[in-house]
Amino acid sequence: MNAVPTAVIREITKDDNASVAQVVRKVLVDLGVPKVGTAYADTALDHMFENYDVPRATYFVVEQEGVIIGCAGIAQLENYEGNCCELQKMYFLEEARGRGLGSKMIKRCLDKAKEYGFEQCYLETMPYMKDAQKLYMKSGFEYIDAPMGNTGHFSCPVWMLKKI
Repeated sequence: MNAVPTAVIREITKDDNASVAQVVRKVLVDLGVPKVGTAYADTALDHMFENYDVPRATYFVVEQEGVIIGCAGIAQLENYEGNCCELQKMYFLEEARGRGLGSKMIKRCLDKAKEYGFEQCYLETMPYMKDAQKLYMKSGFEYIDAPMGNTGHFSCPVWMLKKI
């Protein structure tokens, strides 16, 4: 049996932009997610480094043998007055799944959110992304009845929140 190569979680660099956009779009297409009203259509997707190069925001990538296999970020929840961040654009290629990397990524993002002084973390997802929802619940997120803020992701009808 071959050993699984080591994967490293690190902050995004400008050189990662194209790879990150490719990972996110591939996962969305593989999962049959609508291209409108989801992260797929976000103009930010091609410029993730620049979009997270602002106060109280960080985007991470999972790199394995020089290849990006997953990603996620934390930033202020858009169009929301409270001290709440959003776990954003968390996607993993198939080869990254089932290895505990999602839990490690969420912990890394929540640690950064604490460092930034956020009090809550919000996320949006799709109803059929059951594995992701299990992971979020295991990390302390709970379902809520309505969206918070206005992310523009009107096609994501599952909302979750965690106190930090």
